Amino acid sequence: MKDRTILWIFLAFILGFTLPVCSCAGTGLLTMTALSRMAGEPVTSTIGTGDAVAVIRLEGTITSGPLDYFTTTGITPDRTNDLLEQAAANPAIKAVVLRVNSPGGSVVASDEIYQALLDFDKPVVIWMGEMAASGGYYISCGGDYVFAHPDTLTGSIGVISQFINAEELLDQVGVDVVVITSGPHKDMGSLFREMTEEEQSMWQGVTDEIYGEFVEIVAQARDLSSDEVRELADGRVYTGRQALELGLVDELGTPDDAIAKAAELGGVEGDPQVIELKPTPSFMEALYSFQARSTMPTLSEILNLAGMPSVQFRLAGP
Repeated sequence: MKDRTILWIFLAFILGFTLPVCSCAGTGLLTMTALSRMAGEPVTSTIGTGDAVAVIRLEGTITSGPLDYFTTTGITPDRTNDLLEQAAANPAIKAVVLRVNSPGGSVVASDEIYQALLDFDKPVVIWMGEMAASGGYYISCGGDYVFAHPDTLTGSIGVISQFINAEELLDQVGVDVVVITSGPHKDMGSLFREMTEEEQSMWQGVTDEIYGEFVEIVAQARDLSSDEVRELADGRVYTGRQALELGLVDELGTPDDAIAKAAELGGVEGDPQVIELKPTPSFMEALYSFQARSTMPTLSEILNLAGMPSVQFRLAGP
């Protein structure tokens, strides 16, 4: 009986120790395999008789965050630059089609991407998908030729800032927040108190300044006067058809039409190859991206983001 008891204890120990270890090892192996495959994932290509046109997809909200290799959505300057560098380094690629589907986002990130497109040496043709609004339209101004689908939602030219005021809610639940600042406006936009009229006026000045820059970008890209742009840049959304009538896009068409135009601008003879470019992380970059996505934000981080003043080129609708 004693020997049998020792045997059961030994078996329980072995199972209790080895199963978690095997589980962790198996998970780690699968993760490492996925990372390795992703890091070495090739671009896709279709067969053609001529040189190539690259297709780059920019989908999602525009942010200044780090490049995330584990998602195909989300637009950042890093992701865009990575893809443009691939196109620039490939001598067979003569032009690029940028497929934009975005409601906009960060002001600074939008401008970084716009500037990168202006600096790109090869022709860039924009094709607007479901939406290319606000910051999505801003980055589209960096292209050499702009297509939209007839039912694309675009425009929304403007700047928005939104502030949460949770002062009354915090009072109701008995939370008292003590804020110490070096000046009366240091906590302007804080979610712990209401903004004063003076502070709203100050923030309106910031918004108007950035709006003016947006207007000038559109005027330059579309060969319109600033006054003409201001008349249509009241934040409203336009369909592709309306945008064409207003001069905000060059043509209505399909992705194939955009590819054909890019081939024309790039001097491609015959049917072009079509190469869809994807981010190409090293193994360590992919591993870092996986670890970063595995970390959930803390309550403090969420509150900081909620209370962080910002201005955005973003469509505020659904």
